Amino acid sequence: QVRLVESGGGLVQAGGSLRLSCAASGSTFSMKTMGWYRAPPGKQREWVAAITSSGNTNYGDSVEGRLTIISDNAKNTVYVQMDSLKREETDVYYCNLDAHIVGGTYEDYWGQGTQVTVSA
Repeated sequence: QVRLVESGGGLVQAGGSLRLSCAASGSTFSMKTMGWYRAPPGKQREWVAAITSSGNTNYGDSVEGRLTIISDNAKNTVYVQMDSLKREETDVYYCNLDAHIVGGTYEDYWGQGTQVTVSA
């Protein structure tokens, strides 16, 4: 099993910035992709950004140019720098890991989520 722990959420004014972190621990794994989703409580998650094991990055249309996702493979941690945040981006942000567990199969993991609130 792999555990994902997000951090870095909080309250920020519109136009401000936040950096979220997601650290993976537990079973030894080989990362396929690691990324971020967001959703209001109880609603469907929207994909935001992802990074592959080779460092290729992809972003949702609504965040292109304002978010930067990077990974520190030595620390099994992925970060997303979010700039020029908008009020409508107030959501719970979830980390996702798609990985091959050494000696096992491909698995999909989710973190518990971290709240981002963007105020006027």
